[in-house]
Amino acid sequence: MDTLADVDEVVHEPSREFVESTNVWQFMQDHDIDDYDELVERTTDDVEWFWDELVDYLDVEFYEDYDTVRDDSEGPQFSEWYEGGTINIAHNVLDRWADPESERRNKVACIWEGEPGDVREVTFHELHRESNQVANALAERGVGKGDTVGLYMPMVPEVISILYGILKAGAIAVPIFSGFGTDATATRIDDSECSVLFTGDGFYRRGSEITLKGTADEAIDEVGHVEHTIVYDRLGGSEGEVEVPWDDERDEWWSEAVKTRDDAFDTVEMDARDESMLLYSSGTTGKPKGIVHTHAGQLMQCAKELYFGFDLQPSDRFFWVSDIGWMMGPWTLIGNHAFGGTVFMYEGAPDHPEPDRFWEMIDRHGLTQFGISPTAIRALRQHGDEWLEGHDLSTLRLLGSTGEPWDPESWQWFYENVGDGEAPIINISGGTEICGCFLMPMPIQSLKPCTLGGPGLGMDVDIVDSQGESIADTHERGFLVARDSCPSMTKSLWSGDDRYLNEYWSSFEDPPLWDHGDWAQKDEDGFWFLHGRADDAINVAGRKVGPAEVEGALIDHEAVNQAAAVGVPDDTTGQAVVTYVILEDDEEPGDDLRDDLRAQVGEELGKPFRPREILFVDEFPKTQSGKIIRRAIEATYTGEDLGDMSSIENPGALDELEEAR
Repeated sequence: MDTLADVDEVVHEPSREFVESTNVWQFMQDHDIDDYDELVERTTDDVEWFWDELVDYLDVEFYEDYDTVRDDSEGPQFSEWYEGGTINIAHNVLDRWADPESERRNKVACIWEGEPGDVREVTFHELHRESNQVANALAERGVGKGDTVGLYMPMVPEVISILYGILKAGAIAVPIFSGFGTDATATRIDDSECSVLFTGDGFYRRGSEITLKGTADEAIDEVGHVEHTIVYDRLGGSEGEVEVPWDDERDEWWSEAVKTRDDAFDTVEMDARDESMLLYSSGTTGKPKGIVHTHAGQLMQCAKELYFGFDLQPSDRFFWVSDIGWMMGPWTLIGNHAFGGTVFMYEGAPDHPEPDRFWEMIDRHGLTQFGISPTAIRALRQHGDEWLEGHDLSTLRLLGSTGEPWDPESWQWFYENVGDGEAPIINISGGTEICGCFLMPMPIQSLKPCTLGGPGLGMDVDIVDSQGESIADTHERGFLVARDSCPSMTKSLWSGDDRYLNEYWSSFEDPPLWDHGDWAQKDEDGFWFLHGRADDAINVAGRKVGPAEVEGALIDHEAVNQAAAVGVPDDTTGQAVVTYVILEDDEEPGDDLRDDLRAQVGEELGKPFRPREILFVDEFPKTQSGKIIRRAIEATYTGEDLGDMSSIENPGALDELEEAR
């Protein structure tokens, strides 16, 4: 379907006072740009001008200036950005703020809260000293320029000094999600071949102690490579308070391996195109992809998005719900610290000990930006508005979201109840492949529910049909593509160019277009929307619909809180729609409700897309960041192999899916 039902009304209009206070507005004034459309046009028609201009505008420091902004003589697939320049992310996000002459030296770089309620604050000066100790510890273990180092860490402030210490040493950081089990962790260690792994004895989640070291050991035993494991003590393992498996030849405690090292280190000067980080895709299909980022590109993209899209100000306290193992973790740190900003980090579950944990922390710490997934908001909304009562959320200036499509009702709830109908929702979409966003609203824009605004600044994106012809202005749904490169676009995949070209550049070859795999649509007022993954489309008798559209139609019903739609084999139509539904607390499942819901989907999307089955459950399998694992839902229904489920936050949900089936 090509309709944009329930999202065609502008609900957010920024005040003139707010608009004129923003960083993006000031940029427009400085460059004689009159409005948003001209801003997008200027920054995407001449991407080299924009990415060159940003270096000085954002005060990014190169050791040696670059000779050319970009060399794309081999095509956009292999663009070389900032050739001839030398730089290091760590210098820009840390060293210069810790300088004795810097006014930010003693500013708080990170406010951290553990799930039990313990709070720590770390200044740039403290972070700098500890990052130097990490770099020295790595150098003593033979790690240098171009070597890979793994982070399989709990969300504690030390992940920041580890990340920056790796970058200072010229090595390549390999963040691994702390919720992964043995197989997923082993796959990433094996592919990256890291000789040093930072991990912890464990962390707290929903009031329980979750151990980490044993899983790390099993992964290492499975694939090898790791010669040194440095273990951070979160649960008291070094004091014998929890049992920690130990290899005397390989393992060392953080307190001995790092904290005894010299706290001075000369950051390694890197070529702008040198690798900074190896980020793995979530691996929802096939083998996880090792995404290769560079020092200049990753820094420029993260800094741009935080400064303009999230209007970063010196007094802000920025909170995005993520793990260091997902792209949004490094994105948050690098983007904020590029300007000497303050990041808030939380260790635990969003509803522990009560469903108001986020609201309580926003209130107590005076947080100014808050980013979260739509699924997590749907789950929190289910607990009821009363959990927001008594919490002052007035410090929030902007809200953020990413990861999956919104439904209008939940978007509106987030906007009105958390943002008080004033804070814009900066709903962004891009990916690990660019450590940033293809689509991103600017805070100066009006907003419709669920919109992603339009192209990110400097991101030449389009919507095309299957032949690669632009259909953005026809307002039809098509494939989201990039017509040009950007500095942070992965320079290839760790496994080589062949898979890289096949994954991203093989769908449209003349001219070459980056196929991002999303269904996108631009409405008559110029607002962009996404409809889920193109490869997730459910094909019913030759007619295609995105799972997000079916889910949105179900959530429109007052009885439904969350929904998940999958395509399953059908003898008659090839595929049929099957949906799982979580009801509002005061609703009861039954055949009459099933009939109502099937009819509603039929009315909104057409009769062919009425679900063959509607099954009621209390929870969906989710990742720790709140995303629904739809492949697990589909596999449970069809009886197929679930594959690696080590990223699942709530394995009990799989049993409930099976019972419902």
